[in-house]
Amino acid sequence: MANNAVQFELVSPEKLLLSEEVEMVVVPGVEGDFGVLPGHTPVISTVRPGVIHIFEGGVVKTRIFVAGGFAEVTGERCTVLAEEAVPLDEIDREQVKKDLHTANEDIAEASGNPTEHALAKQRAETARAKLACLDSQIYQ
Repeated sequence: MANNAVQFELVSPEKLLLSEEVEMVVVPGVEGDFGVLPGHTPVISTVRPGVIHIFEGGVVKTRIFVAGGFAEVTGERCTVLAEEAVPLDEIDREQVKKDLHTANEDIAEASGNPTEHALAKQRAETARAKLACLDSQIYQ
């Protein structure tokens, strides 16, 4: 691996989605976004719903929405274990709006069932995060 690159891996519950050397990756941590460059201090962080930005040549090459998960960083590698991951340009805004509407209806109907209520609330939060990411101008 080149000294000016960090190995980035994005893993979903089903499979390895991405494994490549990158200049820098910015991860949406629960305490704020953090950038990973070669030589980064080792850290483990929870990932909040948001966008992973992958940089090459000083510009964003790839933007991937993640619905949460965990990140492990070493001086040479950044691995993100994501609950859900989808390239930002593949997200259908109208479908996300429908998903949010359905999740909100499910929240209202599941008030007597804590498990169903929590799952519906999580779906709604993920849909709102997707919409916010589609409207974000960060790194563009």
